[in-house]
Amino acid sequence: MTVLLGVDTGGTYTDAVIVDPATDRVIGSAKSLTTRANLALGIGRAVDAALAGAGIAAAEVAMVSLSTTLATNALVEGQGGRVALVFIGFDDSDLERGGLTEALGGDPVIRMAGGHSHAGTETAPLDLAALGAQVAALGPEVMGFAVAARFATRNPAHEVAAREVIRAATGRPVTCSHELSAQLNGPKRALTAVLNARLIGMIDRLVSACEGHLRALAIDAPLMVVRGDGALISAAMARERPIETILSGPAASIVGARWLTGVEDALVSDIGGTTTDVALLRGGLPEIDPQGARVGAYRTMVEAVAMRTTGLGGDSEVHLLEGLAGGLRLGPRRLIPVALMAADHGAMVHAALDRALSSETSGDHDGRFVLPTGLEAGGLTPREAGLLARIAGPMPLTEALASRLEAAALERLVARGLVMLSGVTPSDASHVLGRLDSWDAAASEKALRLMGRRRNARGERIAPDPALLAQQIVDQLTAQTVDCLLEAAFAEEPAFQDEEPQALARHSLMRAGLGQHRGVIEISARLGIPVVGLGASAPSYYGAVGERLGCEMILPEHAGVANAIGAVVGMVSQRATGLVSSPGEGRFTAHLPGRLQTFPDRDAALEAMQAALVAEASARARAAGAEDLRVTASSDIREALVEGRSMFIEATLSVVASGRPRIAR
Repeated sequence: MTVLLGVDTGGTYTDAVIVDPATDRVIGSAKSLTTRANLALGIGRAVDAALAGAGIAAAEVAMVSLSTTLATNALVEGQGGRVALVFIGFDDSDLERGGLTEALGGDPVIRMAGGHSHAGTETAPLDLAALGAQVAALGPEVMGFAVAARFATRNPAHEVAAREVIRAATGRPVTCSHELSAQLNGPKRALTAVLNARLIGMIDRLVSACEGHLRALAIDAPLMVVRGDGALISAAMARERPIETILSGPAASIVGARWLTGVEDALVSDIGGTTTDVALLRGGLPEIDPQGARVGAYRTMVEAVAMRTTGLGGDSEVHLLEGLAGGLRLGPRRLIPVALMAADHGAMVHAALDRALSSETSGDHDGRFVLPTGLEAGGLTPREAGLLARIAGPMPLTEALASRLEAAALERLVARGLVMLSGVTPSDASHVLGRLDSWDAAASEKALRLMGRRRNARGERIAPDPALLAQQIVDQLTAQTVDCLLEAAFAEEPAFQDEEPQALARHSLMRAGLGQHRGVIEISARLGIPVVGLGASAPSYYGAVGERLGCEMILPEHAGVANAIGAVVGMVSQRATGLVSSPGEGRFTAHLPGRLQTFPDRDAALEAMQAALVAEASARARAAGAEDLRVTASSDIREALVEGRSMFIEATLSVVASGRPRIAR
């Protein structure tokens, strides 16, 4: 028997499924806690349990496919390794465009003269000796480098040269912006390259962990990774271009939702531990975002499913709002639920909670904990390094912080992924309400009792009873999920294209309509298509969401492992894009990969460009693990009418090569 193994590693759980391709059935599935310090443990437990449940020998696995939300979660939470940007041919104002400064978050930038013109000609030489000296000094302090040069998509020579110098001087991974996108807009390409460089270490650890367990089981099968548009790529390609795995888990969930339900038109909402991801399924297919994937605050140049990702999940941080109105807000940061922290470190957690409950007053850090992740640290300030050294193991946050001045250092350590925080989450609320019994419900009850003792601006306690606070938290999750779904719906409505989806979703008239307001004016509103709810916690929360939206809520069997299912039922697909420009009358330049070639005839330039793209896309698809390729080509030719005759401006050509992934035979 030949079977396919799908694995999805999320912020809280790692899922594994066994799919029988002959019958299109899930014959085994399992979940295990994601083990951040050693991802192989969580992957191994899930895979072993799925194989045992299916009664399948490891030797029968013919292909393994991996999806993940780790990259998405890292960007939403502002986490990732420290990187350096080599910015060639740009000025300081370019750093302020497209969110680049925010994405760098204080990481170093090396600005150098160089770059090319829109025609691909060099505008200034690149000083490779000076570059080598600067990157050699930074090498020990960063995890990787991003390189972006002006008009590198027209001529990548300076990015390629810089990459070779950086590799020779530091041995660190290097990401070139032209390898990630063929579009113009240098600062946006630089942003995408920075995020890619920041994620390389994380995705490499994930792929290595999966490969290690497959070797231990003697599974000799291709390992694929889901890309953000739902297509599959080889593990080797994912290591080099981890940015393409942002929205990997959500994209896999869309593919899985379609496979599980057969639904043609629906909003698919996948709630995980860290994020809620919403996408529209129209005619059985997801939309691709033409502007590039947006994750959290970042708009990248990565082709991906058009999806709205919000920092809202079962493990979202619970915030108490200030002001007389009070209230709650969830996310965007993920915390380790107190119940889970206590399941692993019960004595320490309960002792700290009991100690805090013995006092009549409640401090801001009571009921919160911190633990180190064990990841490599570099480029820390003395205060950050001192704080990290003090956090030698899991401990109450009140014991870790020596003064208020260390709060900013702690936030920096969290952003770098060097420590993780634990506190009250919706998962804790579900334990208190009896909806969930996976971990230590007693610890959740104590933590919510402690949070409820805190006082609002009126001097009143937040909640007199843990169950009451727990219900408020679950109600808040429902309300924010409704907002996520309405935003996605309004964004897809042609009638509202000139309005902000966020404003429409929260408009008082919309809220009145959902509540079926009846008065002098009667207002009714409902979602016009079904919602497919995915994720392990969807059955707990999404019934109330469907009621609020007045729509059908579909909760399919295996909804909790839909991402892992989508990982093994997808296709391999690679796109290559190129440009033909006209620098002067009777001259047509094909911007071929790695070089420029000028032709006296337009059609000859287009033919040469298309042939090069077919070869490039086909080679990429095979490298990504595809066989039996199908190649399609398209072109966008821009012309202008001048004095009654048509004049060629430029043409963008695109070739897509796709096929089923190779499987072991």
